[in-house]
Amino acid sequence: MKTSPYDKHAADYDEWFSKNRFAYESELAAVKKLLPTGGAGVEIGVGTGRFASALGVPLGVEPSESMRKFALERGVKVVDGKAEKLPFPDASLDYALMVTAICFFDDVRKAFQEAFRVLKASGTLVVAFIDLASPIGKKYEERKKETAYYADAVFFTAEEVRGYLEETGFWSFSVCQTIFGNPEEMKGPHPVRDGHGEGCFAVIRADK
Repeated sequence: MKTSPYDKHAADYDEWFSKNRFAYESELAAVKKLLPTGGAGVEIGVGTGRFASALGVPLGVEPSESMRKFALERGVKVVDGKAEKLPFPDASLDYALMVTAICFFDDVRKAFQEAFRVLKASGTLVVAFIDLASPIGKKYEERKKETAYYADAVFFTAEEVRGYLEETGFWSFSVCQTIFGNPEEMKGPHPVRDGHGEGCFAVIRADK
């Protein structure tokens, strides 16, 4: 996982969510719509713990030491690890969450395979990401070299993400989206709508 930008700029990254509160609230609402309630869960690529702490996900995996410190301060139990090699036994978790993390994974297919491995037979994976097919997603792609965080990111369309999930063995998909304009110019939270391709923040839920 590409951690160097976050090792250096963890505080700035975390501050973005405070400065852009309406974008953060919209993203939380979209994830909450599809995230299972209860059971043993983990956020893979938990970052500073903004989502896990707000959504009640008790456990996180994060390779960046700087980011882990923030998550620990927010009450999330965080372990050092990578998405492609999760430090959990087979079939040990009820659900797994990934939020704007897949664009930094070294191998998305392997990360999905690892999530599949650690989930119980009835487990669920929820993947939230910047949708490359959306208007704002395309702008992120065009300008990613200008940012400290996304310079080395690899963005995906919702179709690509679903395709990788299907290859892994996941099924029973649900998809929603939000943020239909510049997240830094929002005057209030945006709605969460079914489908994908318009909102830059897409969420896919898939069952094992």
